[in-house]
Amino acid sequence: MKKIFLTMTLFLASLTTWAEVSPLPEIQFNFIYNTQAKPLIQPTASEFIGCKDRLCVESSPLGVYGSQRMECGGGACNAVAYEFEPFARLIISFEDGSTRMSNIFELSNQLIHKFNVYVNQDNLSVEPVDTPPWESLWKRPQAWGALLLILSLELLCAAAFILYTKKRFTILYGVAIANVITALITWCFLVHYVAQSALWWLFGVVLEAIIIRLINRKDITLKDAGTLSIMTNVTSYTLGMIISFIIAQM
Repeated sequence: MKKIFLTMTLFLASLTTWAEVSPLPEIQFNFIYNTQAKPLIQPTASEFIGCKDRLCVESSPLGVYGSQRMECGGGACNAVAYEFEPFARLIISFEDGSTRMSNIFELSNQLIHKFNVYVNQDNLSVEPVDTPPWESLWKRPQAWGALLLILSLELLCAAAFILYTKKRFTILYGVAIANVITALITWCFLVHYVAQSALWWLFGVVLEAIIIRLINRKDITLKDAGTLSIMTNVTSYTLGMIISFIIAQM
């Protein structure tokens, strides 16, 4: 039974490494008017178009599902996606009835992009900001919500593991501390240097296993700590993504 459970856990782990986990890539657009009139943006009629090539031959609008969407207001637009195409363009409608299309612009492999959008008489000119923003992701309310959700799911999974293996419940302290440490390192530093979410996940699994083992040397072996870390991370990332997706749709 243990071998079957571990095999299923490893299989699920291989699936989660391909999934996008929070924090999600974000593009911030600041609008600057080069026209006398400064009409407000019409959010419901404006689109973010993702392009697979420099000429935007293969293109599609940004779909709205889960947390993915573009929102506009107050002279700015923010686009969030599970994954952006390498190129993009904007089609913005204004409340005076006019519609303007932007040039095709390139997206680098960053977590946060920032562009200035110059509103001209007949078109839009999108230009990257020279210094990409170093935003503290812990200023986002969803960061704390994600930490609370992940911590709750991993502690429940760890409790089930402890009951099944008949180990001491003091191990839960190690799981909680390991979660907080890996979350702080990932959200504060790792996401700004590593674009692949699979590497965030692997980093969390390895570091949490080591921390759990160090805090509970008398109660758990390194092998069991590794198994526990895989189980808790699989649980939090799979169920966490499902729950966060449902919440974002509300």
